Amino acid sequence: MVTHARYKQFNKLEIEGSQVIRDLPQTKVLFVSNHQTYFADVVAMFHVFNASLSGREDNISNLGYLWNPKLNLYYVAAAETMKKSLLTKVLAYAGSISVERTWRSEGKDVNRQVKMSDISNIGTALDDGWVITFPQGTTTPWKPLRKGTAHIIKKYKPIVVPVVIDGFRRSFDKKGLRIKKKGILQSMHIKEPLDIDYENESTESIIEKLEYSIEQHPSFLKVIPEKELLAYEEENKMRKWRQNN
Repeated sequence: MVTHARYKQFNKLEIEGSQVIRDLPQTKVLFVSNHQTYFADVVAMFHVFNASLSGREDNISNLGYLWNPKLNLYYVAAAETMKKSLLTKVLAYAGSISVERTWRSEGKDVNRQVKMSDISNIGTALDDGWVITFPQGTTTPWKPLRKGTAHIIKKYKPIVVPVVIDGFRRSFDKKGLRIKKKGILQSMHIKEPLDIDYENESTESIIEKLEYSIEQHPSFLKVIPEKELLAYEEENKMRKWRQNN
C-alpha cells in the first residue's frame, strides 16, 4: 500500500497491455524487461499485474486488488544486491530468486561459471507461477543481454512476455527506494508474447529477438535523441564516481 503512491500520486504511471496479462496462464510465464532501478521496476510490475488480473484496464486505481494478490509471482535478482542491507534482505523474501552474477561482483569484473542451482531455482519458480527477469543484469541502458536468459527459455519453454519501462530512472534513485523527482511520467508497455521456436532457434537468435522486443537492441540508439544519450552517459559517470568514493 505504501508503494502505491509512488506510481499514482507523486508520479504518473502510464500502462499499456493489461489484457495481455489477463490472457496469460497461471504458470510458466517469463516476463523479460529492461531495467532502470533495483526495486521500483519490479514493485511497479507487482501493482500493474495484480491490478490487471482484477479487471482494471491499464490503470492501478483503487487499492482493492491488493487484498487478493497473485502470490506465485517471482523476480530474478543478484544475490549480492539482496544481501546489502536489512531492507534488501526483507525484500528477498518477497518473491526473490537470488542468483550469482557470473560477470560482476562487488564492483569488479569477474568470470564465473553459472551455478546450476540458480538455473533450476528459476525453473521451479516457472513451474509454480510467473517470473520477472532483467536479462541485461544492470540498470545501465543498452548493455548486451546475458545468454543465460536464452538458455533458460530453451530449457523450460515458458511463454515469454516482453515489458518495456521508462521514466523510473528519472523518478527514483538507483535502488528505486527513494523518490528523486516528482511529476515524472513513468510508462510500462506489456507486449504480446514472443513467437519462439524452442527446439530450433539458436540462443543468439533468441537474444536478438529479446533485444528488439524490450527496445535495447543497438539499432535503437540511432533513434534516441543525442541530448538524452548524453544525459544517460553523465548519469552513469556520476554513479561510478559515487561507487568509488
